[in-house]
Amino acid sequence: MKVIKTIAAMKVWSDACHTKGESISFVPTMGNLHSGHLSLVDTAMTLADKVVVSIYVNPTQFAANEDLDKYPRTEAQDLQLLESKNVDVVFMPASGEMYPHNINGNKSIEYIDVPELAQQLEGRARPDHFRGVATIVKKLFDCVLPDHAVFGEKDFQQLLIVKNMVAVLGLNVIIHGEKIIRDEDGLAKSSRNQFLTTALRQKAPILHQALISARKEILSGNVNYAVIESQFIDFINNNGFGVDYFTIRDAVTLGLPTVHNRVILVAATLGSTRLLDNLRVDSTK
Repeated sequence: MKVIKTIAAMKVWSDACHTKGESISFVPTMGNLHSGHLSLVDTAMTLADKVVVSIYVNPTQFAANEDLDKYPRTEAQDLQLLESKNVDVVFMPASGEMYPHNINGNKSIEYIDVPELAQQLEGRARPDHFRGVATIVKKLFDCVLPDHAVFGEKDFQQLLIVKNMVAVLGLNVIIHGEKIIRDEDGLAKSSRNQFLTTALRQKAPILHQALISARKEILSGNVNYAVIESQFIDFINNNGFGVDYFTIRDAVTLGLPTVHNRVILVAATLGSTRLLDNLRVDSTK
């Protein structure tokens, strides 16, 4: 397994692969890897001849009130896990590589514009977050030159925004969304889960339970979505969470739900930890 830390070296490696007719699949991460990330790597292995995983904590997707410095960094452990998966390359650039024009306080970063769907839900809770995500994903694609890229569906809105960016910019990369990996009690795998106390960790699966119950109501024929949303917001709040949103949307546009392509999305704070989850209504994926 190669560890590459510069854009120039990454491009040389990718160009050499393509010259030999080898395809590349890519998994972008911010490190602190868990089994959810590793499932994305497993999928990437089936898609192409070579697999690249990036580890980069992107500063432009953190707001001023979000502590970038406290994001968990476990590089040695991450590298061991990726080597055990037979990953070909780990791309670990420094911020000076990814944002060379931001050195010495120069803020002249060329951001990627994001669609209107980025202004709601997570975009409303974390303004400019998706602008930072789209910008770094585009930069990473330019470095790695992948044929395929794999993202998890836990960050459902993010996946839609990346797909939109690829379509609008005409990028030559196929985006794959992979199902959420969960603990046995249903809690979606996340790096944030480690910040839950033992007592809060026991409560956390309530989010998934609420999603399952709401899905059952909808599939039973109840399409009074506003009532369902209100019912489950109250249920989750009454169990010690602070709900940001619990909403039923179209799974492609995040607009008003259609009959056969619906998704339920939830974000709620438990203690000081903000948790995300979602569940497709009309699919077992």
